[in-house]
Amino acid sequence: MPVRPPLLHHHDGTPFRDLNHNGTMEPYEDPRLPVEDRVADLLARMTLEEKAGLMCHGRMLPPADGTPPADGALSADGASGAPGGPGGGPGTGTPSTLPTDAEHIAARHINHFALMAVPPPAAMARWNNHVQDLAAATRLGIPVTLSSDPRHGFTANPATAHSGEGFSAGPEPIGLAATDDPGLVREFAAATAAELRAVGIRLALHPMADLATEPRWARISGTFGEDADRAGRMLDAYIRGMQGDRLDGTSVACMVKHFPGHGPQALGEDAHFAAGRAQAFPGRNLAHHLRPFEAAFAAGAAQVMPCYAIPSGTGLAEVGAGYNRDVVTGLLRERYGFDGVVCTDFNALTGMEIPGLATLPARAWGVEHLSVPERLVTMLDAGVDQLGGETCPELIVAAVRSGAVGEERIDASVRRVLRDKFRLGLFEDPYVDPERAAPLVGTPRTRRLGRTVQRRSLVGLSGSAEPFTTARRTKPGSPADTGNPADPGNPADPGNLTDPGNLTDPGNPADPENLAVYAENIAPAALARYGRTVATPEEADVAVLRLAAPYEHREGLLERHFHSGSLEFPAEEAARLRAVCAAVPTAISVFLDRPAVLAPLTGPAGPALLIGDFGADDDLVLDAVFGGVPLEGVLPFDLPSSMRAVAESREDVPFDTAAPLWRCGHRAPAGEGAQERFAPHL
Repeated sequence: MPVRPPLLHHHDGTPFRDLNHNGTMEPYEDPRLPVEDRVADLLARMTLEEKAGLMCHGRMLPPADGTPPADGALSADGASGAPGGPGGGPGTGTPSTLPTDAEHIAARHINHFALMAVPPPAAMARWNNHVQDLAAATRLGIPVTLSSDPRHGFTANPATAHSGEGFSAGPEPIGLAATDDPGLVREFAAATAAELRAVGIRLALHPMADLATEPRWARISGTFGEDADRAGRMLDAYIRGMQGDRLDGTSVACMVKHFPGHGPQALGEDAHFAAGRAQAFPGRNLAHHLRPFEAAFAAGAAQVMPCYAIPSGTGLAEVGAGYNRDVVTGLLRERYGFDGVVCTDFNALTGMEIPGLATLPARAWGVEHLSVPERLVTMLDAGVDQLGGETCPELIVAAVRSGAVGEERIDASVRRVLRDKFRLGLFEDPYVDPERAAPLVGTPRTRRLGRTVQRRSLVGLSGSAEPFTTARRTKPGSPADTGNPADPGNPADPGNLTDPGNLTDPGNPADPENLAVYAENIAPAALARYGRTVATPEEADVAVLRLAAPYEHREGLLERHFHSGSLEFPAEEAARLRAVCAAVPTAISVFLDRPAVLAPLTGPAGPALLIGDFGADDDLVLDAVFGGVPLEGVLPFDLPSSMRAVAESREDVPFDTAAPLWRCGHRAPAGEGAQERFAPHL
C-alpha cells in the first residue's frame, strides 16, 4: 500500500508535505510562496508525460465500501475485486461498464476524476484518502482533484446528475430559481459545498448557466430558468456559496457550463446525441444567452465547460463549441478575459466503450470527418485545457512529439490546471476525516435547509387548497395530527421537529383514519398523517396525485434517461386525469423538469388545486394541499398552451411561445396563500 508522505518542517519551522520525497522543501512545496511562483516551479519539474496526464479528466467509480484493494492498485471503475457501473453498480461484482486501468495515476499521471457514483460518506472519505495516497507516491506527489455532477437534488441521470447517497436534498436547480431568493440559494450552495468537501469532492461540474428558451430541451431542470436576469442572480449566489468570494482551501470550485449557452437546441434535441448536434438561433439572440455567463464570471467561476453542440446561425465557426476557436479563444478568452481552466464536455474526443452494453460515439459534432489525433489538435488550437472523460494522455504526447502542437501550448494549460489545485489547498492537505464525514453529511440542519428550499420552490398554478382543508375539518374524529412530526426521510432526527417546511394545521381536530384519500405516486407513510388510502377515486373524499411532466420515451442506454419530445399528456392520460378530477376534489402536483403543456388540467374540468414542483418530499406537497401552507414559488419559465405554440417558437428567444397558460414570474397570490383561488392566464 502507498505510504502517506510525512509532514516535515523546514529549518525555519515551516511545515510542508515532502511530495517529491527528497527531505527538502522545494518551492512548489512551500506554502508561504505565491501560487504563481509555486506553479512555475512545479511546471519546470514536470515531464511531457506528466503534463499530458494533468490534461485528462477521467471517470472513477469507487467501491461501495470505500475499502482500498489489497494490492493498492486503482481502477477507474472502482476495482478492488468488485467492478460495477450502470446496470451493476459499485461493489456489485457485475461486469464492468467503464474502462479499467490500474495505473491511471501511477503510470498515466492522470489526477482528475469525475465520480460516477459516491458510496456512503465515511466510505467515500476513505476512498478519497486512498486515491490521494496513490498520488502522493508518484514522483512529484501532485494531489488528485475529485469532481462530480450535481448530487443534491431529485434527478438520477448517469450522464448529468445524481441523487441520494446521503446528501441533503434540495430541489433541482430550476427549483432554486423558483425560490427567487438569492440569499437562500447561497446558503444552500454553501451547505452543499460543505458536504462535498467532507468526502473529498473539490470540483463541482456545475452550475449550468444555460437558459431554458427551448421548452423541449431535456436539460431544463438543471438550469436556472428562462429569465436571464433571474438566472444571473441565481448563478452569482450559487457560485459564491460554493466557492466563497475567492477560491481557497474552504472552496468547492465551480465549472460553469455549457458555454456559450446550451439552451437553444434545434427542435429541443440534446447534444449528447447526434439528433442534437446543432443549435438554432433564428432570433439571432446569442448575446442574450451569454448574459448568465457574464454573471458567473463576475462571481469568480473557476472553470468553464463548453457545450457539445454547433452554434449554428451565430456567425461562429460551424463546429462544436469544444472544437471552436471562435468560442473558446475568441469569446471566452479574448472577449471575456477568462484565464481559468476550460474542460471539454465528456467524451467529445474519443467516445466511450461500455463493454457488453453499448459503444457511445464521440460527440465530435462538426469534426466527425477528422481522425482522433486531428480532433485533438483542433481542440487544443481552440484553447481548451482538459479533455473531459478522456484517459488518453498518450495522444497529447504524440501531438507534441510530432510537431503538431508546441510544448509551450501544453504548458499554458497545465499552468491553469495547477493553479486551481494550489488555490484549493490540495498541496497542503488533500485528505479528509472518514470519522467526521458521516456526521457532516446530511446533518439535521442541512436537511432542514434543503426541505425549506424545496418548500419555497413549490409554485401554485391554479385553484385553492380550501376543499382539502375543509374536508379535514369536517371529518369527525379525535385529534391525531400532531402538527410537526419528524422528517420521514430521517425519522431519528429530532431537529426536524422545528422544520418550517413541515407545517400542518395544528388546530385541525380530524382523525386521519376518517379521511379517505385516493393517491398516486405518494409514499403511504407520508399520506398517513392526513388520511387513509383508498384504491379508487370513487371511494375517496379527496384525491392527491403527483405526476411527472410528459415526455416521449426514447430507446438507448443513455437516451432513455433524457426526457425529450412532446410536452403534452397523451390523450388517454389527459382523459383519465380529468375523470379523476370529475369524481372527487383533486390536487395535482406536476414535476416540471420541463415546461409541460398543462391545458388539459385547466378550467372546470381540471383539478381543484394545481401545483408545479421541481423536486420536493411528499410530505411537503401534502402540507401545501392539506395544511394551508402558502405556495411561495415563482414560475421560472413560461408554461406553453400547446405543442403547436412550442413548434412555432424560436429556440433562442425567451418567452416566445404564443399565449402561454402561465407566464414566467407567476406566483400564487399572497395573503390567504393556498386558501385563495387563483387561475392561469387564459
